[in-house]
Amino acid sequence: MIISRTPYRISFLGGGTDYPTWYRQRGGCVLAATINKYCYITVRYLPPFFEHRIRVVYSKVESCQSLDEIEHPAVREVVRYLDLRRGIEIHHDGDLPARSGMGSSSAFTVGLLHALYALRGFMPSRQQLAREGIYLEQERLRETVGSQDQVMAAHGGFNHVRFQPSGEVEVLPLPLSRSRLDALNSHLMLFYTGIKRTASNVADTYAHDMDRKEKQLNYLMQLVQEGINVLNSGQDLLQFGRLLHESWQVKRSLSSSISNQQVGEIYQEALAAGAIGGKLLGAGGGGFLLLFVHPSNAARVREKLSKLIHVPFKFEFVGSQVIFCDREEDFAELDEIRSHSAVKFQELTTLPSVLSKGA
Repeated sequence: MIISRTPYRISFLGGGTDYPTWYRQRGGCVLAATINKYCYITVRYLPPFFEHRIRVVYSKVESCQSLDEIEHPAVREVVRYLDLRRGIEIHHDGDLPARSGMGSSSAFTVGLLHALYALRGFMPSRQQLAREGIYLEQERLRETVGSQDQVMAAHGGFNHVRFQPSGEVEVLPLPLSRSRLDALNSHLMLFYTGIKRTASNVADTYAHDMDRKEKQLNYLMQLVQEGINVLNSGQDLLQFGRLLHESWQVKRSLSSSISNQQVGEIYQEALAAGAIGGKLLGAGGGGFLLLFVHPSNAARVREKLSKLIHVPFKFEFVGSQVIFCDREEDFAELDEIRSHSAVKFQELTTLPSVLSKGA
């Protein structure tokens, strides 16, 4: 049995420039961090005593005989991609709800890749996890998603991520002191709006016609560097909050689907209570609202938004990892079954080669 733990992320600046339709032409960059809220994936080979060959447990339970019967698209395509041919059981548990702007879909894909590779006795690099996560979501699943979520889920940390037109992805950790990180963390508040949406549906409204949004996207990339300068220079952190507010105003102009009246009212209430800035995380439309608030105003903002769920968090710096691995038990069980059963097992095929293409 294998258990992987993969973090969710918060994106501060540059979101929208990580879509390949943009960065393959002009390059892109984001400033993002992972937090101590996680997606957990448990996998094991399924003994041959059950009527089903594949069992997938998430918000629903699927018991299937064949790969094509799996309804969960990411599970189906990851298992197909890795060419797994033995019976398998997969369980998902998450600290935060899906479709909420926290990069949950990519955390699931990366975490599942990590767990299944480990089950086969292979430990991929963080770069491989990110690259294959991007490939699966964008090419196999044909989702309209960016490339930052997979990178952050795999690498973890507080990073400046740069996307090159060649497809190369550079992950540059920000060299911030612990005291600076703690100070920034103390100014951030996360609230769940309760509005669920599918990120790819929202992104479809603005991610395909990037030429018409060139001015806004270039400015969003400029704000990334300004944010890095604020954090690295020791400037007053309130300036970082103002950049978040400015970035949110620009991003809202990309599509009418990014925000809505309910979100707008919540944001205005937060500003009135003392927030400096903020944004909806992810593609927009709902999910989690990140606010930048001076600690002296935090209680007032929390009271004003008391109808929403407040989620305290800390930055994390590990990324996707296998937190439990007991493969010996699997093989011991397999050998025991082989010796007492006429069931024939198909051996594992060769691992797929690492993708040579870029993001």
